[in-house]
Amino acid sequence: MLASNPNLTKCPFFPTRYVPISRSFHITCSVSQLQSAAEVVNGRVPERNEIRLGLPSKGRMAADTLDLLKDCQLSVKHVNPRQYVAQIPQLSDLEVWFQRPKDIVRKLLSGDLDLGIAGFDTVSEYGQGNEDLIIVHDALDYGDCRLSLAIPKYGIFENINSLKDLAQMPQWTEEKPLRVATGFTYLGPKFMKENGLNHVSFSTADGALEAAPAMGIADAILDLVSSGITLKENNLKEIEGGVVLRSQAVLVASKRSLIQRKSALDTTHEILERLEAHLRAEGQFTVTANMRGSSTEEVAERVLSQPSLSGLQGPTISPVFCKRDGQISSDYYAIVICVPKKALYKSVQQLRAIGGSGVLVSPLTYIFDEETPRWRELLSALGL
Repeated sequence: MLASNPNLTKCPFFPTRYVPISRSFHITCSVSQLQSAAEVVNGRVPERNEIRLGLPSKGRMAADTLDLLKDCQLSVKHVNPRQYVAQIPQLSDLEVWFQRPKDIVRKLLSGDLDLGIAGFDTVSEYGQGNEDLIIVHDALDYGDCRLSLAIPKYGIFENINSLKDLAQMPQWTEEKPLRVATGFTYLGPKFMKENGLNHVSFSTADGALEAAPAMGIADAILDLVSSGITLKENNLKEIEGGVVLRSQAVLVASKRSLIQRKSALDTTHEILERLEAHLRAEGQFTVTANMRGSSTEEVAERVLSQPSLSGLQGPTISPVFCKRDGQISSDYYAIVICVPKKALYKSVQQLRAIGGSGVLVSPLTYIFDEETPRWRELLSALGL
């Protein structure tokens, strides 16, 4: 039918699509975008020199992402807030593109982005298991939430406390299915099917889903939950086995881009190392103290006798030199250990108990490993 229409012609980049002859050279997307899409279809990463990183454009996730990058000495230079592109001066070949989280995932798949930061829930929903998406860092420590099924506390659901109970309710039939309101139209049906709930219908909704059961337009909701307070205030409850996934911000990349473009892999390595070093140092403190002793071994034995003073790999002990009567002597030794915040005061107490004095405490900014474990995992996943 379309092929026989004299007013239509095949699109030069997508042969299965037709465009009006009069507009065949005025296609709404640019030629470069079409070429980019065609290259991705053919399994090639579009040719360009810059590496593109997609960041959330609005909301709490956007602010927390910028804060994290700043803490890693990767501050984003955004001269004009009306523009969607920015730079990170420390990474000269990188462009930052501000996008909606779901568009970050889509553009990673289309080849228009190489890297992105988004919630794991968004990556799972819009990535739909695509093998070209690879999680580079799965725990950026913000944006924590869970995608969870919630039902009313009242009525026929009053005694329903688990997914198994919900699935066994006789009310759900092909003619009258369980009605679920959700914005997760991929993960929702997939989760229900995997858990034996066959008679389910989904209505797409955004915004305040919590009102849907009370309004009578849904029996349950499937939505992101942080504290659960909003659910309780709307007489809803989570049920055992009803958590689809737990989510937080993740660094995700295009697998094709990392394999085919060395500069993208090198940039990813630097970003990953900075992230790992900063996140590992979060909540860690350096504790330094002086202690009298006859030798480093004798001081080490005293320090290691205390359970909170082992540090990351053990204490660092070195002599403290002073000059007395024209002679260099070392009656004291300096002890340096790394301790987590929750054990800080206990560690100071134990140091003083074994003769430590002049205790100094300072927060750690970075802890760089010999090699980042996630880097090894990434290279293995890429087959490199």
